[in-house]
Amino acid sequence: MKIWHQSLTTIDRVPAYRDAILHHIDKVARPDVEVVMHGMDEETYPTHYPGHFITHSYLQNLHKEQFVRAALIAEKAGYNAMFIATIPDVGLLEARTLVDIPVVGYGQASFHMASMLGDKIGVVNFLRPLADELRENATRYGLGDKLGPIVPLESEFDDVLAGFEDPEPIIASFKKSAEQAISEGADVIVPGEGPMNVFLATHGISRIGEVPIVDSFASGIKMCESLVDLQQNSGVYMTRKGYFNAKPPAEAVDRLREMYGFDGSPGVEKDKGLAVRETLKNLSEAGK
Repeated sequence: MKIWHQSLTTIDRVPAYRDAILHHIDKVARPDVEVVMHGMDEETYPTHYPGHFITHSYLQNLHKEQFVRAALIAEKAGYNAMFIATIPDVGLLEARTLVDIPVVGYGQASFHMASMLGDKIGVVNFLRPLADELRENATRYGLGDKLGPIVPLESEFDDVLAGFEDPEPIIASFKKSAEQAISEGADVIVPGEGPMNVFLATHGISRIGEVPIVDSFASGIKMCESLVDLQQNSGVYMTRKGYFNAKPPAEAVDRLREMYGFDGSPGVEKDKGLAVRETLKNLSEAGK
């Protein structure tokens, strides 16, 4: 079995996180499963940290194309599943309509796993603006009533990366926020972003007292494995009923992707349609 892992980071720019993911894959994936890491195009963000380039609705919507393109490439290349390894599940609904291999989102997998481990889900995250999106997603997944407090971490992205070398400050910061979420009613905690999740798993943080900490990355990988097994052994795969699930005609997809400048090549099309790189570059320069 072969799984395409897709990060919302430019993964090679954050080597501590990349290496921790590789180690975690070796720990959680079945021996017969190959998980291949992929990141965003190298020119997507002006720095190693996505920051405000992913915490605004329009900007995040632009990024969906890279996830959709990855799903199309993955299926054509013979991958058995795709794992969208970011809690907002960027491009999840769109990708599922285009391919017949399972596409699993970090957020959906971890929320459903949490719903089986407790009654009120708490989230600890460092990207505060994503709270609204996470609540909307949980409602779409049928878990809106089970999602409780979303508590921000006092630490930031770079602090979490530094924690792979000096873990105690980040562990203390996470525990403080998790304990606040627990005091507000949470009885199971989802780490809000991939780096936080993999950091906690690397350092063996799986509980705060009686409250479990979901390993969202492992949940996503295991969900991929299970859905591939179901598809191969029982013929079960994605519904194709309704606006959000029906697979559009291939000729319409090809025509419109070409018109908007998305040709499925490894990089984002530069000259036609929605030139994502150029858009982000201009926004960055305007904000200087």
